[in-house]
Amino acid sequence: MTLYPKLIIDALATVMYAGTKKSVVESGMVADTPSVAAPQKEGEPWNVKVVLEFPRDTDPFLKSTVKAAEAAILYHIRQLNANQETIPVNVTIETEFKTKPRPDVGQMLPGVKNIIAVSSGKGGVGKSTVSANLAIALARLGYRVGLLDTDIFGPSMPKMFDVEDERPYAVKKDGRDLICPIEKYGVKLLSIGFFVSPDTATLWRGGMATSALKQLIADSDWGELDYFILDTPPGTSDIHLTLLQTLSITGAIIVSTPQQVALADARKGIDMYRNDKVNVPILGLIENMAWFTPAELPGNRYYIFGKEGCKQLAEEMNVPLLAQIPLVQSICDNGDAGTPAALNSDTATGLAFINLAQAVVTVVNRRNKEQPKTKIVGVK
Repeated sequence: MTLYPKLIIDALATVMYAGTKKSVVESGMVADTPSVAAPQKEGEPWNVKVVLEFPRDTDPFLKSTVKAAEAAILYHIRQLNANQETIPVNVTIETEFKTKPRPDVGQMLPGVKNIIAVSSGKGGVGKSTVSANLAIALARLGYRVGLLDTDIFGPSMPKMFDVEDERPYAVKKDGRDLICPIEKYGVKLLSIGFFVSPDTATLWRGGMATSALKQLIADSDWGELDYFILDTPPGTSDIHLTLLQTLSITGAIIVSTPQQVALADARKGIDMYRNDKVNVPILGLIENMAWFTPAELPGNRYYIFGKEGCKQLAEEMNVPLLAQIPLVQSICDNGDAGTPAALNSDTATGLAFINLAQAVVTVVNRRNKEQPKTKIVGVK
């Protein structure tokens, strides 16, 4: 008996693909003409190879369809050969995907040089304000910057950048469908806030939140970046662990007010990154709301939350104090208006964030020169 490609196609026409409820042939899943190789010597098997193309590598019907295809080919050959001597046949089913699989952990952001996690032990200390202004200040210094709002349950970056009505679109690149970040003020920006209603609470379990976060990281077209800023949620949570297990973080910046309650939580944040299983370098501390200066008395300083608490903590923990940012009404107003203070370096607050960006560049360069690349955390 002689085998030829049409016999294999006929067999595959009986294999139903549950995703379309049509045969794999009707669904256009047979990627190429089946390969049929006759035996070189008597007694050796025929070799049949079929390539099936699935929508994605996570297709829930992949394994069952491959098994059904193999069984159908062997059954079809046996039926045609019913009255003759049985011939041995090896069937190989290879799979391809219309959408290429997500890169492995450690290879998700090949074009990103430095990944900076901006963290705080507690909420309300201005971490997101610092993240937004740091990203813009770095961009104004000429660096290529990306900013990811990783606070799945309380995203704030769309408002701070005045892009609440923007909706990212997808592009086809290297065989994958990738999300295009929103670009404004020289910063590439993504947030779950672009995909959910701003007036509705995000009622997701931890697994859904971490899955969405991975998609924003790995399934987005971040391109070439000098700095990728991660605005993390307050505290220590599944989100932080997911980031540590997904990305090789260059270093962490801890934001706190001088208040003792905030400083106590900042210590926990530092401890998380310095944990033996994590071992992410602390690039420095930022003291936000260091003092209050009223607009009508620009030379006055009122230490509402205490004086130099972060400076003392930095000395205690042996890490740099990167900046002391005053509590000024314009910072809040600019954040709400979507025009962060760092856009105007002629003001005292704008200059403070430019100086912060320069300090971050310095400590990152020193860290990269003196310390090895951070290893991705393997804890479960």
